Amino acid sequence: MSDQSHYGGRIGVLYGGDSPERPGSIASAEAAFKALSGAGMRAEMIDLGDVRELGAGLRERIDVALLACHGLGGEDGKIQGLLEQLQIPYTGSGVLASALGMHKPTFKTLLAARNIDTPKSITVLAEHSVETTLTTVELNLGYPVFVKPAGGGGSLGAGIARNAEELTELLRARRDQPYAEYMVEEYIDGIPCTVGILDQGGPVVLPLLTCETDRAFYDYEAKHDRGLRHETCPAALPEEVEQRVVETALQVHRLIGAHGVSRVDFLIGADGRTPVLEVNTVPGLSEAGNLATMAAAAGVSYVQLIKAVLDTAFTKVSYVP
Repeated sequence: MSDQSHYGGRIGVLYGGDSPERPGSIASAEAAFKALSGAGMRAEMIDLGDVRELGAGLRERIDVALLACHGLGGEDGKIQGLLEQLQIPYTGSGVLASALGMHKPTFKTLLAARNIDTPKSITVLAEHSVETTLTTVELNLGYPVFVKPAGGGGSLGAGIARNAEELTELLRARRDQPYAEYMVEEYIDGIPCTVGILDQGGPVVLPLLTCETDRAFYDYEAKHDRGLRHETCPAALPEEVEQRVVETALQVHRLIGAHGVSRVDFLIGADGRTPVLEVNTVPGLSEAGNLATMAAAAGVSYVQLIKAVLDTAFTKVSYVP
């Protein structure tokens, strides 16, 4: 993979905001900023709250935005839309692909339309009572089930319910979270597998990564503490399974219109099933993160990875929805 970036302008590393994923965003931004600065490039970190205050003044401050903002407000198309209006180039996907990737019920509807395997699920709106949800789950899914926000990542607000009592507890706990919708999915016992895709004149698949943990599932703590997980990269998967996962990841990347970089998450079931869980259009950029680990397995240094991500701001077609 070549080191293409020769950009010499002012780079704004956008991060933070008030999303529950703010800590992960800060980790991504600090690592990316350090890499860019160490490579002699002019970069500064700018919190999403400051971006909103700056408004049009952001155009006088930066020439390109490297997005290290995760979750609500940063990964769902909103900051992408603002940057489009300000005519500031930015890394990764456009407004539509970002919104499709973030809103899991819509994303899963697209998968189903293309006959791409994904866990069966129901969507729980704020106005739905716990009792109604329990009845719907019993009729359509059964137990155990997996609960997670319909628009969020990092496994925040997620959990396993093995019976109605545990599901009731999880649903009531969601009232303290900033998410308007939740999803209840069929629980599939399997090994998490992630596929990194980086555009290099076309989508290039990085070596696959599988991750196992002794925790109940691959939760927020395990995702941010290497001592709580065991990674294998390149993944030790049967050739047929690996080929299927790679082909499906590329299909998903193209299906939502993703650009530049994405990470598609799967489960590898003991029965050979490989359902798609979600797609991340602004994957974490920390040096200990999955994307950097997969890039390293491909012989791409961390600095080269960040420069490659930066390059994606300048390879979009003239109009991206």
